Order: sequence, then structure tokens, then C-alpha cells
Amino acid sequence: MTVYMTQFSYTAEAFAALAKNPEDRSAPVKALVESLGGRFIGMWYSFGDYDGVILTEAPDNGTAATAVIAATLGGHIKDIKTTVLLTIDEAMSATGRAGNIVYRAPEG
Repeated sequence: MTVYMTQFSYTAEAFAALAKNPEDRSAPVKALVESLGGRFIGMWYSFGDYDGVILTEAPDNGTAATAVIAATLGGHIKDIKTTVLLTIDEAMSATGRAGNIVYRAPEG
């Protein structure tokens, strides 16, 4: 299965709700991912451009997209970005294959 990193930011309303009633949001995320045949790796809150990061595995991009879309339907997410992560072996294979390709760059 492919690993996905999803970064998200909450709306102000979501933070207000969590401030009044703190809860472990990883539990519903885990249930969602597992209901689609994926594997929940973990969830962390963060500083910076995004409020948190979720790592999951999914059988394919369509399943990963379904999980992300479903998670945003409640309206509590203001920004979300999902990145497909490559294993070291996948990255080495891709760079090795790319090194054998001749590609003409734009001229001018």
C-alpha cells in the first residue's frame, strides 16, 4: 500500500469547539481510514502552516482521496493537502530510471 501524508488546518469554529470539549480526533480519522481498507499510521499536531499531520496507507489514490474528501465534509477543515510518499527503494528506482532518459529542455 502507498503511504500518504495529509496536512490540515482547522477553522476557527473547530478550534473553538475543541477548546470547549477537547477530544482525540485521531480516533474518528482511524475509523474512517480503516473502513476504506487503509491503515492509520498516526496523527500529530504541529506548528507552522498547518495545524496537524496524518500519516496513512491506502490501497490506491482513489481510496486516499475518498478519505480526505469525507473528512472535510463536516466543514471543520479550512485547508488540507495530501502528499504521496515514496519509499527509499521507490525513489532510488525513479531517480535511476530518470538518469537513463534523454529529455530535451526548452531552448531560448
